[in-house]
Amino acid sequence: MGTVSFLKEKPNFQYLRLANEIESKIMEGEYAAGDKLPSLRKLHKQLRLSISTVYQAYIELERRGIVEARTKSGFYVRPFLYNVLPSPKLEKQKNATPKRVSVNAVANAIVEAMSDSDILQLGGAVPSSELLPFKQLSRTLKSVSSQEMKSLMLTYEHPSGNPELRRQIAKRTLGLSEKITADEIITTNGCIEAISLCLRAVGKAGDTIAVESPTYHGFLQLIEDLGMYALGLPTDLTSGVDLNCLEKALDRNTVRACLFNPNFQNPLGFAMPDEKKQKLVALLNHKDIPVIEDDLCGDLHFGEKRPATLKSFDKKGLVLYCASFSKTLAPGLRVGWTMPGRYTDAVRRLKLNTCLASAKLNQAVIANFLKSGSHDRHLRRLRNALKNQMSNTALAIARYFPKGTKITSPKGGLLLWVQLDEAVDSLALYQEARKQRISILPGVICSSLGKYKNCIRLSCGHPWSEKLEKGIMTLGQIISESEKPPKT
Repeated sequence: MGTVSFLKEKPNFQYLRLANEIESKIMEGEYAAGDKLPSLRKLHKQLRLSISTVYQAYIELERRGIVEARTKSGFYVRPFLYNVLPSPKLEKQKNATPKRVSVNAVANAIVEAMSDSDILQLGGAVPSSELLPFKQLSRTLKSVSSQEMKSLMLTYEHPSGNPELRRQIAKRTLGLSEKITADEIITTNGCIEAISLCLRAVGKAGDTIAVESPTYHGFLQLIEDLGMYALGLPTDLTSGVDLNCLEKALDRNTVRACLFNPNFQNPLGFAMPDEKKQKLVALLNHKDIPVIEDDLCGDLHFGEKRPATLKSFDKKGLVLYCASFSKTLAPGLRVGWTMPGRYTDAVRRLKLNTCLASAKLNQAVIANFLKSGSHDRHLRRLRNALKNQMSNTALAIARYFPKGTKITSPKGGLLLWVQLDEAVDSLALYQEARKQRISILPGVICSSLGKYKNCIRLSCGHPWSEKLEKGIMTLGQIISESEKPPKT
């Protein structure tokens, strides 16, 4: 940490000058999110200012939302800074039509890059292994007896999943939906299999699936592979899919089902307000249209309260809820689940015919970990880490990306959506970044219509480091070059 410099001003303005000086150092990266700032007494001695003046400066920074006071501890840089840069604006979309889509090539390359430790991981939406409870999971595995291990490795699991795991999940979903029992839960190989099974349960080739625009590129891949059509709907950066447009689409098109990600959406990061969720579910219940809900990052909220789910407002069993432990515990174990409502029998049959059952050992490890009571403590640490990492990434973007860059301000999850100058081609930027061993996700693959060509999605899943800072600086330089007009 550097020292705060200070120039003498008239007494009435000294605290504002000091506040501006500290804010500048935070913006320049000298103080990172979560760092403790110099004490009142230290700045009093260093700058020869009264303690009252220093205190006023910190109160001013607190008013600006930049620092926070912690009881008997001092002042700290806030874990997340909003409005570091302006928010992006999504262009309005009229009369959306269903489209066949193809995004496999780039998406597959991004997934492959996730296993390459030499590549700076800004593309894949995965938390760093440093943030996940490997030691606790390892102890859980070692505690399994030899006899139990034999059964876990040499026999099939129940087709619906490990009974204890389903009981633990049912306990954890008490606040998300009423009267959920273990029998209503089917475990899967990650969240993406849960969504795939649900799509097959509600529709068939040729059907139209309504999605947010932009949406998670994996949804578009699934829809493509199943021979279905994606109908991208206008989506607000802070509140989610436009309900008026959805209702018009339901009246105008033969929409078979919806596939939405209302909590910390991938790629935009918004959390749909609970009142809007209730209206959305009421609309779909009224139209008798099923909705597949991806709640993969619902537990990664930065505020005190977990956001509600669509499932919690469902009166007719038309919400097919999907989630997993891939973003919170162990992506390598591939343990997910679904609560498919009135489609439970259909999903169970599809699961049985697809892979018989999910891995028995993996489910047992997760079940025992949940039973130990360690999960909630781990989640608190993980949320705080992601909040700090997102803040530091946003500040670095503000420092190194060209003027005019816009970013979202999510209140959870691990993703930032970045809007660049219209001259920037995100696919070309992706290729240039790969040459520098940096992985990003081009926004164009998040659209069924080839939109968002000047947008990228960045992951904040890794602890802040000098390598990350240099990577974002390099990315900013590449973007600046791509904004320049071609030489004639």
